[in-house]
Amino acid sequence: MNVATSTLSLTVDDPEASRDFLTTYLGYQVVMADDGFVSLRREDAAVDIVLLRQGLEVLPADQRDQHAAGLILALTVTGIEAEEARLREAGAPLTMPLREEPWGERLFQMTDPNGVVVQLVEWVTPSA
Repeated sequence: MNVATSTLSLTVDDPEASRDFLTTYLGYQVVMADDGFVSLRREDAAVDIVLLRQGLEVLPADQRDQHAAGLILALTVTGIEAEEARLREAGAPLTMPLREEPWGERLFQMTDPNGVVVQLVEWVTPSA
C-alpha cells in the first residue's frame, strides 16, 4: 500500500464556520464545496480536511448525527513562537497558551467555532 495523501473528515454543525477559521488562520484553501460539504487543502504536507454538515444525507444513516468531538487536529510546525504571535495578532481564538512539555514538545491550541481543537506543535530538545 502507498498512501498518497491523508484526509481528516469532520462532521460539524457549521462547515462554513470551520472553513473560514481554517482558511483565515491556517492557510487552507477550498478545493471543492457544495451545500453542507467543504474540502480543504494546503500546499505543504498538512493533512487535507473535509467538513461535513451534521445530518447530511450522503453520510451513512448511523453516522449522520455524529459530531466531531474529543479530537485534536495537531499540526507540526517550525517557528512556533512566530506562529503564536501571528495568530494572536490576527485575533485567532487561542484557547491554550504556548507552553513547553518536559518531553520536548512546544505547543499551543486554538478552538474553531464548531469546537474543533487545533494544536500547533514544534519539537525541541527536552530540558535536562
